[in-house]
Amino acid sequence: MTPTTAPPKTQSYLGPLLIIGALFFVFGFVTWTNSVLMAFFKQAFNLSTVGSSLVASAFFISYTLMGIPSSALLKRTGFKNGMSLGLLIMAVGTLVFVPAARAFSYPLFLVGLFLIGVGLTVLQTASNPYATILGPRESAAQRISFMGIANKMAGIISQRVFGSLFLTGASVAVGPQSLEKVVTPYLVLTAILIVLAGLVRLSNLPDVSEEQDDAPSDVTAHTSVWQFPNLVLGVIALFCYVGAEVISGDTIINYGKAIGFGNDEAKYFTEYTLYGLLAGYLLGIVAIPRWISQQNSLRFGMILAIILTIGALVTDGFTSILCIALLGFAIAPTWPAIWPLALNRLGKFTKMGSALLIMAIAGGAVLPPLHGYLFDHINPKMAYGLLLPLFSFILYYATVGYKKTSW
Repeated sequence: MTPTTAPPKTQSYLGPLLIIGALFFVFGFVTWTNSVLMAFFKQAFNLSTVGSSLVASAFFISYTLMGIPSSALLKRTGFKNGMSLGLLIMAVGTLVFVPAARAFSYPLFLVGLFLIGVGLTVLQTASNPYATILGPRESAAQRISFMGIANKMAGIISQRVFGSLFLTGASVAVGPQSLEKVVTPYLVLTAILIVLAGLVRLSNLPDVSEEQDDAPSDVTAHTSVWQFPNLVLGVIALFCYVGAEVISGDTIINYGKAIGFGNDEAKYFTEYTLYGLLAGYLLGIVAIPRWISQQNSLRFGMILAIILTIGALVTDGFTSILCIALLGFAIAPTWPAIWPLALNRLGKFTKMGSALLIMAIAGGAVLPPLHGYLFDHINPKMAYGLLLPLFSFILYYATVGYKKTSW
């Protein structure tokens, strides 16, 4: 009986997963533009490294502020309407870039980035658990890896497009005239987001239950989501991961320029990180769970990340840049693996667990300014030493933390 029912179930997931994949493409395109914006705004507004890192902070802090409200919103609107609304909120944020450019206002750009982040929070709160639930849990990391490919391909495209538009030439002009190049691309992006919102609204995304059939029999004895160590430690691990990913990807352009590379060379460095992430996701799709488990891929990835970070600290020039870029490959299994491990056997607490994991994306808001402070006040290279405790905690989670069933 089971073999006859399985094929239709798999077929019914294809359409929804393609839609979710398209949304992950949007996530990647918008999110990975931040690395270019950090370098662009640093020159256009003559900012410190800490000041330019506020691009990431304004963008990612929205995940902490809006994680639980987004979960409540989706409960009222459903996944489909909530995703459509999230895209429209993003469109408002991209549109704010136009008056920000006209007014030469860095704070207004940060407002626009915050609104984009708010829209993305709604989308991510729905799409990540959606990809986890649509199919067997043991292959959830594989499905999320497919989403990651869409995300990173979009990031590579955004680096090419916005890097060419904003960072071509030896330097960026300082003053209002330098921001005119922002207006047209963000008007186009606004229009695309509005069209996507309409298409999602008209799509046939099914409603799914976030509560799992494999919840333990004693889950009713739990009275709080904080009673699940695998979730709480997973939230901390995800916080560390997002901060590490933003640091390794979004700061590498400024690092390259700090050690002597020009704009025309440095603008491609984030792209190298994205190629590494893409390769890691492709390997995950092939290998998980056929040859390696989600948790083992996470362990090996963190060991490699620690080795590469040490390599970046003890080498110079392009070798140091390459070690940081290759972190993309090492950390690729992290996001796909943490989600199913952290949400495992939560039962009725799955929705709140998903919201907490989304809030952990705030690591991308909190940790880059700390890196920026170390960059400005100690040493651009030594600032990457901040990555070592982050990767070490994720390694602990992949080895011990995810298995804990009680405190």
